[in-house]
Amino acid sequence: MRLSFRLAAVSLLTWTWTGAAQTSLTSGGTLRAVYLSSNPAHAVKDPATGEIRGAAVDLARELARRLKVEPVLTGVQSPQAAIDAVQNGKADIGFVAYNPERAGPVEFSRPYMLVQQTFLVRQDSAIRSVKDIDRPNQSIGAGRGDSIALYLGRTLKQARLIEVTEASPGEAIQTLLAGKLDAWGANRQRLTDAMRNLSGVRLLPDDLYGVEQTIIVAKGNPEGLKAVNQFIDDVRRSGFLRAAIERSGVIGIAVAPPDSK
Repeated sequence: MRLSFRLAAVSLLTWTWTGAAQTSLTSGGTLRAVYLSSNPAHAVKDPATGEIRGAAVDLARELARRLKVEPVLTGVQSPQAAIDAVQNGKADIGFVAYNPERAGPVEFSRPYMLVQQTFLVRQDSAIRSVKDIDRPNQSIGAGRGDSIALYLGRTLKQARLIEVTEASPGEAIQTLLAGKLDAWGANRQRLTDAMRNLSGVRLLPDDLYGVEQTIIVAKGNPEGLKAVNQFIDDVRRSGFLRAAIERSGVIGIAVAPPDSK
Protein backbone atom coordinates (compact mmCIF):
# COMPACT_ATOMS: atom_id res chain seq x y z
CA MET A 1 0.00 0.00 0.00
CA ARG A 2 2.78 2.41 0.99
CA LEU A 3 4.80 1.42 -2.12
CA SER A 4 1.77 2.02 -4.35
CA PHE A 5 1.33 5.47 -2.84
CA ARG A 6 4.98 6.32 -3.49
CA LEU A 7 4.73 5.18 -7.11
CA ALA A 8 1.58 7.21 -7.60
CA ALA A 9 3.30 10.27 -6.13
CA VAL A 10 6.31 9.88 -8.43
CA SER A 11 4.00 9.43 -11.41
CA LEU A 12 2.04 12.57 -10.50
CA LEU A 13 5.23 14.61 -10.08
CA THR A 14 6.51 13.43 -13.45
CA TRP A 15 3.19 14.20 -15.15
CA THR A 16 3.04 17.64 -13.54
CA TRP A 17 6.60 18.52 -14.59
CA THR A 18 6.03 17.27 -18.13
CA GLY A 19 2.75 19.14 -18.45
CA ALA A 20 4.25 22.41 -17.25
CA ALA A 21 7.30 21.94 -19.46
CA GLN A 22 5.20 21.16 -22.52
CA THR A 23 3.16 24.32 -22.02
CA SER A 24 6.18 26.55 -21.44
CA LEU A 25 8.71 25.05 -23.87
CA THR A 26 6.94 23.60 -26.89
CA SER A 27 5.07 24.95 -29.91
CA GLY A 28 2.38 22.97 -31.68
CA GLY A 29 3.80 19.54 -30.92
CA THR A 30 7.42 20.49 -31.58
CA LEU A 31 10.45 21.71 -29.67
CA ARG A 32 12.20 24.30 -31.84
CA ALA A 33 15.87 24.46 -30.86
CA VAL A 34 18.62 26.65 -32.30
CA TYR A 35 22.31 25.89 -31.94
CA LEU A 36 25.55 27.32 -33.34
CA SER A 37 26.34 25.47 -36.55
CA SER A 38 29.70 27.28 -36.64
CA ASN A 39 30.72 25.87 -33.25
CA PRO A 40 31.91 22.22 -33.21
CA ALA A 41 31.29 22.13 -29.46
CA HIS A 42 27.57 22.29 -30.30
CA ALA A 43 27.40 20.19 -33.44
CA VAL A 44 29.42 18.83 -36.33
CA LYS A 45 28.35 17.43 -39.69
CA ASP A 46 29.48 13.95 -40.60
CA PRO A 47 31.38 14.40 -43.90
CA ALA A 48 30.28 10.99 -45.17
CA THR A 49 26.58 11.02 -44.32
CA GLY A 50 25.83 14.71 -43.77
CA GLU A 51 24.24 13.83 -40.44
CA ILE A 52 24.41 16.44 -37.68
CA ARG A 53 25.69 15.17 -34.34
CA GLY A 54 26.96 16.74 -31.15
CA ALA A 55 26.22 17.48 -27.52
CA ALA A 56 23.67 20.25 -28.20
CA VAL A 57 21.87 18.13 -30.80
CA ASP A 58 21.69 15.12 -28.46
CA LEU A 59 20.36 17.27 -25.62
CA ALA A 60 17.69 18.89 -27.79
CA ARG A 61 16.52 15.51 -29.06
CA GLU A 62 16.46 14.03 -25.56
CA LEU A 63 14.49 16.95 -24.14
CA ALA A 64 11.98 16.65 -26.99
CA ARG A 65 11.68 12.91 -26.36
CA ARG A 66 10.89 13.52 -22.70
CA LEU A 67 8.32 16.14 -23.64
CA LYS A 68 6.78 13.72 -26.17
CA VAL A 69 7.17 16.15 -29.06
CA GLU A 70 9.23 16.27 -32.25
CA PRO A 71 12.55 18.18 -32.23
CA VAL A 72 13.06 20.82 -34.91
CA LEU A 73 16.77 21.72 -35.00
CA THR A 74 18.11 24.83 -36.72
CA GLY A 75 21.74 25.85 -36.97
CA VAL A 76 22.59 29.56 -36.82
CA GLN A 77 25.90 31.31 -37.33
CA SER A 78 26.23 33.47 -34.22
CA PRO A 79 25.22 33.65 -30.56
CA GLN A 80 23.26 36.82 -31.29
CA ALA A 81 21.25 35.01 -33.98
CA ALA A 82 20.35 32.31 -31.44
CA ILE A 83 19.35 34.90 -28.84
CA ASP A 84 17.27 36.80 -31.41
CA ALA A 85 15.47 33.62 -32.48
CA VAL A 86 14.42 32.81 -28.91
CA GLN A 87 13.61 36.40 -27.99
CA ASN A 88 11.44 36.86 -31.09
CA GLY A 89 9.56 33.58 -30.63
CA LYS A 90 11.08 31.83 -33.65
CA ALA A 91 12.65 29.18 -31.39
CA ASP A 92 11.63 27.70 -28.05
CA ILE A 93 15.16 27.08 -26.73
CA GLY A 94 18.67 27.95 -27.82
CA PHE A 95 22.16 26.73 -27.04
CA VAL A 96 24.40 29.70 -26.22
CA ALA A 97 27.38 30.40 -24.01
CA TYR A 98 26.64 32.63 -21.03
CA ASN A 99 28.37 36.01 -20.97
CA PRO A 100 27.34 39.02 -18.85
CA GLU A 101 27.12 41.12 -22.02
CA ARG A 102 24.38 38.83 -23.37
CA ALA A 103 22.14 39.00 -20.31
CA GLY A 104 18.78 40.73 -20.63
CA PRO A 105 16.63 39.60 -23.56
CA VAL A 106 16.60 35.90 -22.60
CA GLU A 107 16.89 33.67 -19.54
CA PHE A 108 20.03 31.54 -19.17
CA SER A 109 19.96 28.09 -17.61
CA ARG A 110 22.65 26.85 -15.30
CA PRO A 111 25.74 25.70 -17.27
CA TYR A 112 25.75 22.18 -18.63
CA MET A 113 29.15 22.13 -20.38
CA LEU A 114 32.50 23.94 -20.40
CA VAL A 115 34.31 24.69 -23.67
CA GLN A 116 38.01 25.40 -23.26
CA GLN A 117 39.48 28.47 -24.99
CA THR A 118 43.09 28.87 -26.07
CA PHE A 119 45.23 30.47 -28.82
CA LEU A 120 47.08 29.86 -32.04
CA VAL A 121 50.44 31.61 -32.42
CA ARG A 122 53.20 31.59 -35.03
CA GLN A 123 55.70 28.81 -34.77
CA ASP A 124 58.49 31.27 -33.89
CA SER A 125 56.41 33.23 -31.37
CA ALA A 126 57.76 33.91 -27.89
CA ILE A 127 54.26 33.18 -26.55
CA ARG A 128 54.43 29.74 -24.92
CA SER A 129 51.44 29.83 -22.58
CA VAL A 130 48.18 31.69 -22.06
CA LYS A 131 50.08 33.49 -19.28
CA ASP A 132 52.10 35.24 -22.01
CA ILE A 133 49.07 36.66 -23.82
CA ASP A 134 48.49 39.86 -21.86
CA ARG A 135 51.75 41.71 -22.49
CA PRO A 136 52.55 45.15 -23.88
CA ASN A 137 52.74 45.67 -27.65
CA GLN A 138 50.86 42.47 -28.46
CA SER A 139 47.75 42.28 -30.64
CA ILE A 140 45.35 39.47 -29.78
CA GLY A 141 42.65 38.56 -32.28
CA ALA A 142 39.23 36.96 -31.82
CA GLY A 143 35.92 36.85 -33.65
CA ARG A 144 33.66 39.80 -32.87
CA GLY A 145 30.99 38.78 -30.37
CA ASP A 146 32.61 35.42 -29.59
CA SER A 147 32.81 34.45 -25.93
CA ILE A 148 36.58 34.73 -25.87
CA ALA A 149 36.44 38.22 -27.41
CA LEU A 150 33.99 39.34 -24.72
CA TYR A 151 36.18 37.80 -22.03
CA LEU A 152 39.36 39.40 -23.37
CA GLY A 153 37.60 42.74 -23.63
CA ARG A 154 36.92 42.55 -19.88
CA THR A 155 40.27 41.18 -18.77
CA LEU A 156 43.15 42.35 -21.00
CA LYS A 157 45.24 45.01 -19.28
CA GLN A 158 48.29 45.41 -21.53
CA ALA A 159 47.72 43.63 -24.84
CA ARG A 160 45.38 45.06 -27.49
CA LEU A 161 42.25 43.16 -28.53
CA ILE A 162 41.53 43.06 -32.26
CA GLU A 163 37.97 41.88 -32.95
CA VAL A 164 37.51 40.56 -36.46
CA THR A 165 34.10 40.46 -38.14
CA GLU A 166 33.16 37.52 -40.36
CA ALA A 167 36.70 36.19 -40.71
CA SER A 168 37.06 32.52 -41.58
CA PRO A 169 39.56 30.48 -39.55
CA GLY A 170 41.82 30.36 -42.60
CA GLU A 171 41.75 34.14 -42.97
CA ALA A 172 42.53 34.55 -39.27
CA ILE A 173 45.57 32.29 -39.60
CA GLN A 174 46.82 34.22 -42.64
CA THR A 175 46.54 37.45 -40.63
CA LEU A 176 48.51 35.75 -37.86
CA LEU A 177 51.20 34.53 -40.27
CA ALA A 178 51.46 38.00 -41.80
CA GLY A 179 52.43 39.39 -38.41
CA LYS A 180 49.32 41.56 -38.01
CA LEU A 181 48.30 39.53 -34.95
CA ASP A 182 50.39 37.90 -32.23
CA ALA A 183 47.74 35.33 -31.30
CA TRP A 184 44.28 34.21 -32.37
CA GLY A 185 41.82 32.97 -29.75
CA ALA A 186 38.94 30.52 -30.05
CA ASN A 187 37.87 27.19 -28.63
CA ARG A 188 40.36 24.35 -28.81
CA GLN A 189 38.44 22.27 -31.36
CA ARG A 190 37.97 25.21 -33.73
CA LEU A 191 41.66 26.02 -33.61
CA THR A 192 42.66 22.38 -34.05
CA ASP A 193 40.46 22.20 -37.16
CA ALA A 194 41.79 25.51 -38.50
CA MET A 195 45.47 24.56 -38.31
CA ARG A 196 44.98 21.15 -39.95
CA ASN A 197 47.23 20.76 -43.02
CA LEU A 198 48.86 24.12 -42.31
CA SER A 199 52.39 24.92 -41.20
CA GLY A 200 53.89 27.88 -39.44
CA VAL A 201 51.50 27.94 -36.48
CA ARG A 202 51.15 26.07 -33.21
CA LEU A 203 48.47 25.65 -30.57
CA LEU A 204 49.20 26.66 -26.99
CA PRO A 205 49.23 23.66 -24.63
CA ASP A 206 47.10 25.25 -21.90
CA ASP A 207 43.67 26.88 -21.74
CA LEU A 208 42.60 30.41 -20.89
CA TYR A 209 39.25 29.41 -19.35
CA GLY A 210 36.19 27.26 -19.91
CA VAL A 211 33.18 28.98 -21.49
CA GLU A 212 29.94 28.02 -19.73
CA GLN A 213 27.42 26.63 -22.22
CA THR A 214 23.76 27.13 -21.35
CA ILE A 215 20.26 26.64 -22.71
CA ILE A 216 18.26 29.84 -23.15
CA VAL A 217 14.51 30.44 -23.02
CA ALA A 218 12.52 33.61 -23.60
CA LYS A 219 12.53 36.30 -20.94
CA GLY A 220 9.66 35.97 -18.50
CA ASN A 221 9.32 32.20 -18.82
CA PRO A 222 10.13 30.94 -15.29
CA GLU A 223 8.40 27.58 -15.81
CA GLY A 224 10.44 26.94 -18.94
CA LEU A 225 13.67 27.91 -17.20
CA LYS A 226 12.84 25.67 -14.25
CA ALA A 227 12.12 22.73 -16.55
CA VAL A 228 15.36 23.22 -18.47
CA ASN A 229 17.38 23.42 -15.24
CA GLN A 230 15.76 20.22 -13.97
CA PHE A 231 16.56 18.57 -17.28
CA ILE A 232 20.22 19.63 -17.07
CA ASP A 233 20.49 18.32 -13.50
CA ASP A 234 19.02 15.00 -14.57
CA VAL A 235 21.18 14.42 -17.67
CA ARG A 236 24.26 15.35 -15.66
CA ARG A 237 23.34 12.98 -12.82
CA SER A 238 22.35 10.10 -15.11
CA GLY A 239 25.50 10.24 -17.23
CA PHE A 240 23.59 11.09 -20.43
CA LEU A 241 25.43 14.41 -20.77
CA ARG A 242 28.87 12.87 -20.34
CA ALA A 243 28.02 10.19 -22.89
CA ALA A 244 26.80 12.84 -25.36
CA ILE A 245 30.08 14.73 -25.02
CA GLU A 246 32.08 11.56 -25.56
CA ARG A 247 30.00 10.62 -28.61
CA SER A 248 30.64 14.01 -30.17
CA GLY A 249 34.38 13.31 -30.40
CA VAL A 250 35.07 17.02 -29.83
CA ILE A 251 38.18 17.91 -27.84
CA GLY A 252 38.37 20.53 -25.10
CA ILE A 253 34.83 20.14 -23.74
CA ALA A 254 33.66 18.75 -20.41
CA VAL A 255 30.60 18.45 -18.19
CA ALA A 256 30.11 21.60 -16.11
CA PRO A 257 30.24 20.88 -12.37
CA PRO A 258 26.84 20.84 -10.63
CA ASP A 259 27.69 23.89 -8.51
CA SER A 260 28.24 26.15 -11.55
CA LYS A 261 26.24 29.39 -11.49
